[in-house]
Amino acid sequence: MGSFEEELTAPGRRAAVLGSPIAHSLSPVLHRAAYAELGLRDWTYDRFEVDETSLPGFFDTLGTEWAGLSLTMPLKRAVIPLLDSVSETAASVEAVNTVVLTPDGRRTGDNTDIPGMVAALREHGIDKVESAAIIGAGATASSALAALARICSGEVTVYVRSEARATEMRQWAERLDVAVRIAAWDDAEQALHAPLVVSTTPAGVTDALAGAVPERPTALFDVLYDPWPTVLAARWSAYGGAVVSGLDLLVHQAVLQVEQMTGRSPAPLVAMRKAGSDALGVQS
Repeated sequence: MGSFEEELTAPGRRAAVLGSPIAHSLSPVLHRAAYAELGLRDWTYDRFEVDETSLPGFFDTLGTEWAGLSLTMPLKRAVIPLLDSVSETAASVEAVNTVVLTPDGRRTGDNTDIPGMVAALREHGIDKVESAAIIGAGATASSALAALARICSGEVTVYVRSEARATEMRQWAERLDVAVRIAAWDDAEQALHAPLVVSTTPAGVTDALAGAVPERPTALFDVLYDPWPTVLAARWSAYGGAVVSGLDLLVHQAVLQVEQMTGRSPAPLVAMRKAGSDALGVQS
């Protein structure tokens, strides 16, 4: 892991993922696989431990060799004041996970999580649903709600633990023009009967729900990728339901990042997924 205080003299073009903590990030694996497949031998992709306090200082070090940045927590909102422009997609959820840097010094922010979710679902044959359920109401839930705004024609039920989270999700729903019903966490088993279930919770939180998976489940999008499969995803798959994983999301959003940063399209989805699967030790 590099230090952003070092002199940035590497040849070619540079990109990196920033966040805190960052050691676990699979982004270098995915982006480097893309560069290799695209023949971009002079491109490098690193990861840097950067928090909200040190982010402005990191930006001050960036030279013209920098092509782009991937951002994870806690930087997706903190970066916005440092940018020249933000896409409508990123503005809709006030979260930027992609920064494209141009030689003339412009910094443009985007959010590839939202179209990445839509693309991951589409790859599994899920283009439209009449209704959906979101389990959890944390940072990822707003992106999930924005993705569902593109494919769900009816109501989205969100299962939350607190009234504060409920208020936040109602605000996002109004902003995204999505019909939302708030439900109590204690009733989360009911979510498993929705045409599409999106689990946005940390590892282990939905384990207790696995016993309530219906005999003929529909589709589950579990945003986790490590450990994989989750207890819920394993039971869902065993019962024959469609499962979209966090790795699917990670790869699809990274594909969009690579295309924006390099200007090369299409990015090598298959090679990137294989690299991610190999790094996690799971079957692709």
